[in-house]
Parts: sequence; C-alpha cells; structure tokens
Amino acid sequence: MTEARKASRRPGAGRRAGESGTREAILDAARREFGARGYDGATIRGIAAAAGVNPALVHHFYGAKEQLFAAAMRLPVVPSQVLSAVMAAERERLGDDFVNHIGEALVRGLLGIWEAPEPRSAFLGLIRSAVTSERSAAMLREFVTGTILATLMQVARPADADDRTSRYRASLVATQVIGLGFARYVLQLKPLATASTEDLVAAIGPALQRYLTGDLGPTT
Repeated sequence: MTEARKASRRPGAGRRAGESGTREAILDAARREFGARGYDGATIRGIAAAAGVNPALVHHFYGAKEQLFAAAMRLPVVPSQVLSAVMAAERERLGDDFVNHIGEALVRGLLGIWEAPEPRSAFLGLIRSAVTSERSAAMLREFVTGTILATLMQVARPADADDRTSRYRASLVATQVIGLGFARYVLQLKPLATASTEDLVAAIGPALQRYLTGDLGPTT
C-alpha cells in the first residue's frame, strides 16, 4: 500500500472513497451526533472524528454547524439565512416604515417558504418527530433557540433592550409561527388551512408586531 493511500485512510486525512462518499459519511456522522448529543452538544470536531475526516473538511463541505444540521436533517433551506433574507427584502421594500410592519413581513415570508412543497415537508417532519420523541424535541428546541430565535432577537431588539427581553419576545413569536404551521399544515384546521396568505398576514401580523416591538405588559 502506498504512503498516499495510507494517509487517505487516517482519520483527519480528508477524503474517503471520493467526494460523494466523504460527504455522506459526514452527514451520517452528523445525524448520529446530533441525535445522541443534541444540537448544542454536537460539535464540528466531534462529527469530523466520527466520520474519520479533518474538521476543516466538514467546514469546506458544509460551512458552520447550522448549515451542517440543515443538510443532515435534509432541510432544503438554512432557517436563519432565509429569515435574514426575508427581513432584508422587506426592509428594502418598506424603507423607514419597516419597523411598523415587521410582523406582517415575517408572516408573509414564512408562508412564502412553507407553501413550497419541499420546505413544508421538511418542516412538518421536524415538528412530527419533536412531538413523538423527547430527544428530537430537545434537539429541535436547541436548534430553534440557537439559530432562529437568535436571528429574531436581532430584529426584536431595541437599542436599550437586554438579552432576556429580546429572547422573551422572540420566544413569543416562535409560539405563534410554530402554532400557525402546525394548525395549517399538520392539523389542516379549517378555515385556517385554506385562508389566503394576505388574510393570514392581516390577522397574525399585528400579533407578531406586538410581540416584537410592543408593550408586553407585566414582567414580574
């Protein structure tokens, strides 16, 4: 066996059985690590070790942990990137009036994603697994907290807000949008399931607006 071939088989050396084989080995390892350790507990280094590759190769193929999670869970989009893009597009469209319509923009953007079959299927799969498995629920909770809520916190955070208040606001938004997705696409609760996007934007947008920027009442 040549020295080059020996090197290719050492953990951390890089490629295994071609690029596609290496990618799949990383994804398999990621699914095991996320399932066993949760989103917070799993690390790029640990996933790389389980796959027998160098951590730099994981970053090369999949980027940061959120992107790797999305690929491992077969999510067709990276949630924080999509939310950031939606908010940026709405900010560009609305200009100075954006701050008064964040809730509507968020509902419109999320429904636009969920109406596409592939993202909706992935979303429903995660929700169903979280309902039936405590481990899946914990993993999804950590992922939502570490990525989606962190993105919303940037939107929901006035200059004088603290982290706890911003996280509370973002968590309230999460209850609304996850509930909307579950009722509309899993339960198919009518007439919610057949309501138009603009009807839902008009009905739910103001509630999200209050969660994000309004008075939340007593905090003690």
